[in-house]
Amino acid sequence: MPWPFHPARVTTVRLLVNFVYCHPLGHAIEALHYAHGYHVANPDARISVALNAATPVELASLCPFVEEVYPVPVDVFDGDATFDLSGLPRDFDHYVNDVRGFLPDQRAIFPGLGAYYDAAKAHFTGEFGIAGHNGPAYAAAQHLRLAVTPIPRAGHPRVALLPGGSADRSLYPSVRSWELIIAALTGRFPDAEFVLVGKLAADGRTATTYTAAELAAIRAAMPRSRSVVDAPLVEQLATVAACDVLVSPHSGFGMAALAVGTPWLTIAGNRWPEYYFTGVPFYSVLPDITRFPCYTTMGPDPDPVDDDGPRSPSMSYERVTGDLPEIVDGAAKLIERRWPYRDALVDHVSRMSIVGGVRWSIDDAHVLP
Repeated sequence: MPWPFHPARVTTVRLLVNFVYCHPLGHAIEALHYAHGYHVANPDARISVALNAATPVELASLCPFVEEVYPVPVDVFDGDATFDLSGLPRDFDHYVNDVRGFLPDQRAIFPGLGAYYDAAKAHFTGEFGIAGHNGPAYAAAQHLRLAVTPIPRAGHPRVALLPGGSADRSLYPSVRSWELIIAALTGRFPDAEFVLVGKLAADGRTATTYTAAELAAIRAAMPRSRSVVDAPLVEQLATVAACDVLVSPHSGFGMAALAVGTPWLTIAGNRWPEYYFTGVPFYSVLPDITRFPCYTTMGPDPDPVDDDGPRSPSMSYERVTGDLPEIVDGAAKLIERRWPYRDALVDHVSRMSIVGGVRWSIDDAHVLP
């Protein structure tokens, strides 16, 4: 070869998924999903994520394609907040952002997010983008899997049960509703082991709004059970990865269960429809919204009903009783592996169109060819 030889300079793209939003667990899954899509399309890229510091940022350690995670303390309601971003490199080639940081309705509700994204736009020198929409090449609707090591599977059905998340207690079923569901599932699967998951500890992150006494009563209804409540999140996800199904209301933890490959039976309703579809079978038991109004998103909640205290209509004992056969049948389809992902998605989109419309899903995964 001619001398002197100068090899071509190889440039590695440095990308930040700047996904600072409210702190529930599901938003961390969203961020990692987008990071994974960029990784699939750009295998050599150096990808980092920025997250609300109160989210479970340790989930990024379960993603080998994430180089760094930057926790950002933010009060989403403080529009006058200032931010010390000196710990965040300025010179990413691309920084792709959560679109909600730039939507007028979101900024009105969460002015602290608006303040953060304004500060971020002044801080970074690279090319601005919206996660999943622009920036470098992006592979949409990829199937994120968190790298957990599941505990050994049992020889009998194993059902993980999350009674509720961090929203107001009235938005989750009563203890007697869960006792009814557990009895019905046990009737269908007499040798099933139940695994109670959740978090009571108050540490600045999201935690269940059930009381310890309520969780104890729910566990007492389980003939065979173990509890990983308050175990570290990664340990809980490893336990759920060895379960045949997770049963819960809508929750970010359900999105994490899908990301470890566990089917999700959702007692659907309340504010948000399910919107994360990632190649794992699922079944959403949808309420009759004419009788049990829900899916209000950011609007006002429907008036509560009296059910062992105030209860949202779609989580009421009356609704659970009426939908109990479907809850059991949906769980059975998942436990018995009779419900492939494609069938699950087609069926869900069809039923949602009748109930109230499929509003959106990440990467438009619900838009079927």
